[in-house]
Amino acid sequence: MVVFGKHDKPSRFHSYNFKTKMNKQDYAVSITVNATAQEVFDSINSVSKWWTKDFEGISEKLNDEFTVSFGETWIKIKIVEFVPNKKIVWDVIDCYKHWLKDKKEWKGTTISWEIATERNATQINFIHFDLVPGKECYNGCEKAWDQYIKGSLFKLLSKENGVPS
Repeated sequence: MVVFGKHDKPSRFHSYNFKTKMNKQDYAVSITVNATAQEVFDSINSVSKWWTKDFEGISEKLNDEFTVSFGETWIKIKIVEFVPNKKIVWDVIDCYKHWLKDKKEWKGTTISWEIATERNATQINFIHFDLVPGKECYNGCEKAWDQYIKGSLFKLLSKENGVPS
């Protein structure tokens, strides 16, 4: 069951097939962890434990909004799809990336987390839609997402501490 707000409509990425999207240019990464879907879901939503300690707002349910900051840079996100233990979709509703010519480059992009359990492991499929090669931020943001997802979030789910900024 997909949970939408009273006046919300499904995001344009609802029921998206991750494997099909992998052939496109959007930044995508997949990791497999020895954790339950519930542990993965809860950890993703605990943004300050793996992404950045500079976190304001709430990231616990549909329509929650939060802001993450990295010095002068900040990103404001709204949760637009929330399916417990299966999927989370964030829309970037505003941002300021001080080092870019287009300081609002991420505004209007969408970040999707899909969670699937197989045997005793859980796979996380992550896509940052519209973060594509050719965008000014792509190379640096690709490295940063790799660090946060393959490094910090993976460590958090491996019963270690995440390494948020």
